[in-house]
Amino acid sequence: MPRDYYEILGVSRSATPDEIKKAFRKLAQKYHPDKNPGDKQAEATFKEVNEAHEVLSDPKKRGSYDQFGHTGPQMSGGFPGGYPGDPNGFPSWNGAGAPGGRFDPAAAEDLFKQFFGDRDPGPGFDPNELFGKQGRRGAGTRTRPQEDVETEVAVPYLTAAAGGTLNLSIGGRKIDVKIPAGIDDGKKLRVPAAATGSTDVYLIVKIESHPFFTRDGNDILLEVPLDISEAALGAAVEVPTVGGDRLTVKVPAGTSSGTRLRLRAKGIAGGDQYLVFQIVVPKTLDDASRELIESFAKRNPPNCRSTLAWA
Repeated sequence: MPRDYYEILGVSRSATPDEIKKAFRKLAQKYHPDKNPGDKQAEATFKEVNEAHEVLSDPKKRGSYDQFGHTGPQMSGGFPGGYPGDPNGFPSWNGAGAPGGRFDPAAAEDLFKQFFGDRDPGPGFDPNELFGKQGRRGAGTRTRPQEDVETEVAVPYLTAAAGGTLNLSIGGRKIDVKIPAGIDDGKKLRVPAAATGSTDVYLIVKIESHPFFTRDGNDILLEVPLDISEAALGAAVEVPTVGGDRLTVKVPAGTSSGTRLRLRAKGIAGGDQYLVFQIVVPKTLDDASRELIESFAKRNPPNCRSTLAWA
């Protein structure tokens, strides 16, 4: 027994014409023979989908089907799968003796609209070029719509931060791609078909790491090592910025590891740059230095943990 047409399209019996049309387009694209070469099951499903759409998209045929089912008056004579006149479910042949057996242009244009909507196929549209010169699946040459292409592109850290231009080769063409300042990792950049000469290309941004800058949103973090004397007594330290400048900053006396100093508006797109200070303790001490540290410890007994809850 033939399957229910509503079940084939996956819509309810109260579905609107737009819902039926939308369901048909989705399934027809999924099971089209060009996308499933050699798949007999996909071909059979494609025919079922076309048949269901042919009936349910026609108010008179749908009304007859709703009332009588597959045995109704509109179904008599063996309703063909997809397009009247061709039992294989493809657009009708021009039966008026067209040389070489070619598609009826009106039927082929209807199929074009079912796949691509109301988009104008453009001047010089030849259905026999779209569906094959011999008019049947597996014969002749088809022209398929080219799909968009996605590919990853490595973007230098500073270019991603400050913006700039990448020189790429896409499809044999040299393309200059503008990188906006502050772009995030994983973002996509579109290179239109007019630039590539073939199809739209979407570049998935992969930001390269940097030897000393790290990023937190639009803020930049830079670890700055300090000697014990610099941390204890204070110092003037020269540091780089993500924008390429070098600044001399004043480290306050008594600075501890983890202390942050903000450089306002020196980050990405109006963000800030933070200097994160880390005190570096010498691994070896000569005798005189050790005596000085021991003397310092006697004069300043260690108490940095005294305020901790667990102390």
